[in-house]
Amino acid sequence: MQTAYTVLILLMLVSVSRLVGRVIPLPLPLVQIAAGALLAWPTLGLHVALDPELFLFLFLPPLLFSDGWRMPKRELWRLRGPILTLAVGLVLFTVVGAGYFIHWLLPSIPLPVAFALAAVLSPTDAVAVSAISQNRLPTPLMHMLQGEALMNDASGLVTFKFALVAALTGVFSLTDASLTFVLVALGGLAIGVALSWLVGRLRAWMIARGWDDPATHVVFMLLLPFAAYVLAERLGASGILSAVAAGMMQSWLDLLPRQTSTRLLNRSVWSLLEFAFNGLIFLLLGLQLPDIIKAVTSHESMLWPTLFYRCLDVIAIFLVLLVLRFIWVQSIWRLSGLLRRLRGKSELTLVPTARSCWLLTVGGVRGAVTLAGVMSVPLLFAPGQAFPERDLLIFIAAGVILLSLVAACIALPLLLRGIEKSPDDKRRGEVRDAWRKTAEAAIHALEVEEAAEAPLDAAQAALAAELKARIMSEYRHQLEVFNDSAEAQALALQMDQLERKLRLKALRAQRLELYSLSRHHQIGDDVLREVLADLDMSEANLGTQK
Repeated sequence: MQTAYTVLILLMLVSVSRLVGRVIPLPLPLVQIAAGALLAWPTLGLHVALDPELFLFLFLPPLLFSDGWRMPKRELWRLRGPILTLAVGLVLFTVVGAGYFIHWLLPSIPLPVAFALAAVLSPTDAVAVSAISQNRLPTPLMHMLQGEALMNDASGLVTFKFALVAALTGVFSLTDASLTFVLVALGGLAIGVALSWLVGRLRAWMIARGWDDPATHVVFMLLLPFAAYVLAERLGASGILSAVAAGMMQSWLDLLPRQTSTRLLNRSVWSLLEFAFNGLIFLLLGLQLPDIIKAVTSHESMLWPTLFYRCLDVIAIFLVLLVLRFIWVQSIWRLSGLLRRLRGKSELTLVPTARSCWLLTVGGVRGAVTLAGVMSVPLLFAPGQAFPERDLLIFIAAGVILLSLVAACIALPLLLRGIEKSPDDKRRGEVRDAWRKTAEAAIHALEVEEAAEAPLDAAQAALAAELKARIMSEYRHQLEVFNDSAEAQALALQMDQLERKLRLKALRAQRLELYSLSRHHQIGDDVLREVLADLDMSEANLGTQK
């Protein structure tokens, strides 16, 4: 029962921290870390023992799957060059540069272990950056950070695993490691895509036979990242890349027919799951902080001097990571611009100014994946022998996460001062074209259906004509809304706002009347729930209109 109570307390804290985060002008991860540390204070004394393998298995697959699902694929492809240099090149650059620095700064950490720590410090968290910047980052920069976070989760953690194996076995060959890396990565991608495709075919087969219950399909989606991860790991491939590939593939397969209810439920469930898992990871980091500090200082006679010097080590490592990232971003960005000019291609969408380079540098916030990875470091190096400096590795990773969040909180608002995010005119144009063309297709389908339908009697024909005219008038109104004329758009928008206000008033009157009927026992609870669900859906649809 103690475990169940702990889980319930943590979930409640995740929700409360979201509310507190709206009042306190701090990023949500910092609020959650502070809440966890407060809960672990000796007077409260909540202690959670973490199994590293279980921690990695429970948290990473769904988060990576969700990242792959959410990432805009077209933008990922357009910015593939900068993203790959950040997600692969920068990871290797960081592993080598920061790894040697960590080993030089802390000789007690063996070089392979230092490389492993540098690798696990490489993945970034675009969700935290988005929360801090409040979506004010220029769109290309935000897409680059999202793509980097998606890809370097995989590259950083795969490199981390290779470094750990080298530390445990004492054997490392660059040629063998490079070949194995490629095979493991390609195998993970192939397994994730294949398994996701098979699940999509299974769902299509079920739908064709009328088995389209949304809850059943959503459960399949929830199990898919874990299945992709476990299957790839059992076959010797990368479970991390398998989960990412499964998510990316599933975003294409999510367009199955007769799945509107499933998609609505699926999005809600995954939003909840992602929020809860990200929150739990940062809460667990806060809960572990007292134990991490105690473990790091347990072998020293003096607590505060030791803790002070360890904090200086963390600051030094964070600054080196920041400098390495800035050097890489500045160099590669300038080089890519030069190559594009030599090939006669147009410049990049975003001009590589010093401010944009610093935004990309400070935007490399470490988060949930770094913590999940470092927590997966094995407890034992060999039978009866503890892993070298495991507590110090976790302390450094936790300190870098905190420093990167604090630095982003301070630096990003300053760097974004005076920058007004320009409207994405291209995306707005695509949205208008999509609505216009779909409305035209709907009107055409109704006109064709009128000519092809079976003969009706006079009453039925009149009723059908009236209904079609009503439906077609709604689609013609959409065409007016998305007319290119500014005057037409302004008039249509004004009409939409007035109509929305009237419809909301009518819906709320319906809801009050429904509550009155229920209070006077004129309808049962089942009728109340059914009608209320329809009214809520109608109001939700009105709320999404602009």
